[in-house]
Amino acid sequence: MRLADKVAIVTGAASGIGRAVADLFAEHGATVYATDLDERDGSERIVSVRQDVSVESEWSALIARIEREQGRLDVLVNNAGIVGSYDSITDVAMADYHRIIAVNQTGFFLGMRCAIPLMQRGGKGSIVNVSSIWGLIGAVGVAAYQASKGAVTTLTKNAALTYAPVIRANSLHPGAILTRIIEKQDHALNQQLIADTPLGRMAEPREVAYAALYLASDESAFVTGAELVIDGGYTIR
Repeated sequence: MRLADKVAIVTGAASGIGRAVADLFAEHGATVYATDLDERDGSERIVSVRQDVSVESEWSALIARIEREQGRLDVLVNNAGIVGSYDSITDVAMADYHRIIAVNQTGFFLGMRCAIPLMQRGGKGSIVNVSSIWGLIGAVGVAAYQASKGAVTTLTKNAALTYAPVIRANSLHPGAILTRIIEKQDHALNQQLIADTPLGRMAEPREVAYAALYLASDESAFVTGAELVIDGGYTIR
């Protein structure tokens, strides 16, 4: 029970990495507010909440609810995200660009903006921001997605410096993970990702969830501002 009696928010928790994180956190004793635009099943330890992470008022309402019901917040996992467009800088539609930034970048900013004061009142907190390998290295196309995930990487470091020693903030950088986003990608692109991954496969969402569990738990009490890469070796090539 590595998160016994802790209170956590996990966004994008209806499927994929977010669902795996919420389920694993609950298994390890946390009370999890699992948010998403889509409904998911709840349980004794999982509270399903409908939320658009790009809307500040929805974040404010969620934090107020948690403070009222739990009195504190220990962990925030910003995970909700979209690819949205595979287009280059010169080709991406501005409407697509703004929506991707709103979810992937502004949503993370708002989550921290609203959650940090409650964590500070509790005297302790851990923020886990799910970035991507594309928040560390370049790729062809996917310009808006890369812009958003690169911002998440550096914004996490900003939070780690600004709010230490009370709050820790770290980023996760998954590579090819078997999620709905990956399933919607071009098959040839997915096969190339596998071919370029030294471990020769995609990961299951739960493999990323265990990394989030470590960063959320007191086991990582001396870890902040770190980039934890879960990519089967893709970025070491």
